[in-house]
Amino acid sequence: MANNSPALTGNSQPQHQTAAAAAQQQQQCGGGGGATKPAVSGKQGNVLPLWGNEKTMNLNPMILTNILSSPYFKVQLYELKTYHEVVDEIYFKVTHVEPWEKGSRKTAGQTGMCGGVRGVGTGGIVSTAFCLLYKLFTLKLTRKQVMGLITHTDSPYIRALGFMYIRYTQPPTDLWDWFESFLDDEEFFTL
Repeated sequence: MANNSPALTGNSQPQHQTAAAAAQQQQQCGGGGGATKPAVSGKQGNVLPLWGNEKTMNLNPMILTNILSSPYFKVQLYELKTYHEVVDEIYFKVTHVEPWEKGSRKTAGQTGMCGGVRGVGTGGIVSTAFCLLYKLFTLKLTRKQVMGLITHTDSPYIRALGFMYIRYTQPPTDLWDWFESFLDDEEFFTL
C-alpha cells in the first residue's frame, strides 16, 4: 500500500510504561489469537492516541476529497453508526484495498509522479475500501476494536483495513509494536 508521506504534526515524544503495566494491560485485554498487544503510547488503556491531522486522517487530499463527495460515503455509510455495522459492510463490499476503483482513473499520457499508481494527477472513483477506512476513522476506534480488526478471521480485507487504520492514525514510533507479530502472516488477498 503506497502512501504519500503525510505531513505529521503533534507531539513526537512517546510515553512509555513499565513492563509490569504493559503485562497487566495485556492480561486485561485478553490474548486475541496469539497476537501480542502493542505497547501503550499516548493515552493509557483502551483509548488510542491519534497521530497527525485530526480531520484528514493523514490521507492524500485528492483521496479525501473524493471520499467526502462520494455518494457511497455520504448516503450509505452515513447510515452506519456502529463498529459492527461497518465491519459487516467491509465483509460484504470490499474486494480490493487500492484507493481507486479499477478502471476509473484516466492516466493516459501521464508520466512520472502523475502516472498510474501515485494517487496524484487526476482522480477517479474512490474505492469502497478507502470510504470504509475513513468511516472507521470517524468512529474513533478503541484499541480493542483495532485489535478486533487485525485479528479478524472472516475476511483478509477486514484485517487489511485494520492495518491501514493503524498506518494512517498511529504514531510512527508505535508501528513496529502493532505490526511485528504479523510480519510472517501468510494470508493471501488481492490488492
